[in-house]
Amino acid sequence: MAPPTPAPPTNPPHTAVVATVPVDTRHWIGGRRVASVATFTDRSPLDGAPLAEIARGGAEEARTAVAAARDAFPGWAATPPAERARLLHAVADGVEARVEDLAIVETMDNGALLRSHRRGVMPRVAHNLRYFADRLLALSHDDFDTRGHRNHVSWDPAGPAVLITPWNAPLMLASWKIGPALAAGSTVVLKPAEWTPLTASLFADIAHEAGLPGGVFNVVQGYGAEAGTPLAADPDVRRISFTGSVPTARRIATAAAGNLVPCSFELGGKSPLLVFADADLELAADLAVEQYDNAGQVCLAATRILVEESAREIFLGHFLDRVTKLTQGDPRDEATDIGPNIHPRHIERVDGFVRRALDAGAKAVVGGGRNTELAELAELTELGGNYYLPTLLTDVQQDSEIVQEEVFGPVLTLQTFPEGDEDEAVRLANGTRFGLAATLATGDRERARRIGARLVAGTVWVNCFFVRDLSAPFGGSRASGIGREGGDWSFDFYCDLKNTVTAPKGWARHG
Repeated sequence: MAPPTPAPPTNPPHTAVVATVPVDTRHWIGGRRVASVATFTDRSPLDGAPLAEIARGGAEEARTAVAAARDAFPGWAATPPAERARLLHAVADGVEARVEDLAIVETMDNGALLRSHRRGVMPRVAHNLRYFADRLLALSHDDFDTRGHRNHVSWDPAGPAVLITPWNAPLMLASWKIGPALAAGSTVVLKPAEWTPLTASLFADIAHEAGLPGGVFNVVQGYGAEAGTPLAADPDVRRISFTGSVPTARRIATAAAGNLVPCSFELGGKSPLLVFADADLELAADLAVEQYDNAGQVCLAATRILVEESAREIFLGHFLDRVTKLTQGDPRDEATDIGPNIHPRHIERVDGFVRRALDAGAKAVVGGGRNTELAELAELTELGGNYYLPTLLTDVQQDSEIVQEEVFGPVLTLQTFPEGDEDEAVRLANGTRFGLAATLATGDRERARRIGARLVAGTVWVNCFFVRDLSAPFGGSRASGIGREGGDWSFDFYCDLKNTVTAPKGWARHG
């Protein structure tokens, strides 16, 4: 008799296998996995296929996670800085050991280029953790005297911090917040974006394996209204850091207001790229094309190109030459330059902006719609329909929607300003409600100094783009956000600063 056919292998309960990588789909709360009654489906932007059924948290899970962070806080706050730093380095070691797993899962979950995740993004996660671990040990302020009294400044851990992160660079952006919060001695509840929850779950495993105590780091998955709002409103939360949209920030601020919880908001922008005729126009074109990175889903992207009139045609020629050489397709392919947008609902939003602009008189010099070739190919391959052509629109008005509102897709606009009119260039550059970043291309150092000083932006790049050092302050002005993080500014946020003033007298013992 023939032996029985073995049963096909089955995945462990609550586990999804994403491109051979097992990912636990439950929350991570108090040092253990916690399931929810309800789930939601996480789909890949590559082809729309389901990746996992994710535990769908709500008020109960939010409260449990904050309570775990609250209970763990005294012990973590009392942990010597050197030990906190050691544990963060151990987590960074774990990230580096799993770069390949993290990279492929993130690509499947958010559609960004696999080569970027492997070579830059995931190694940067480890770097972020190491930076804040080391910065913690260097944190100090010189003592100073006031009429013979000694002032001593210290950073006291603030308490449980809720971190709400976006989907465009899920784990890397989370690590900008996790690193300083944990280094500062605060405990963390992370709420990842519902469209990209998977690497947060893997990170919880890595942190646990590195020896991070239970309750110090927690993950609650779910939708903003169901999980994010109760997290923001919890009376035991002492800090909230959020990266995302202005409307969501308003809801979080409203939820946090009753408890007077300090918030740090990075809310995206509508950043300008100013190109003067004295610039290296080939470099300027390179900078402009770089704005299509991650399918235009970058908060810092300089999506409004402002060119001095006499340089328009030469700049445009260089730009079009470069755009036509971009390859759009499967982000797992090494040859791909632009992958898919995150979600069918999001690409509808992007296309809506473009269609309304075209109806209002704008002209598409390049792109202007979905990538129909890839859409047709999707019927024969695993590629989905979330691919939007890199687009440049001209003949747009300063007060138009396409110029004023963040599209968050591969869509740029081109405007000109009169020859030598720096005032008009600055007026156009500052002429939105945002102020996250600005990029300036010029060959004149004095002009760069003059213009840079007048631009409303948290970061100004001159003849470069996206050079980002964690020692520098990061954040936006106007509707682009509240507060600054990076370097000591992060510790200022995740801590309560204390000044201890000591008198020179009164030390004698009595009776």
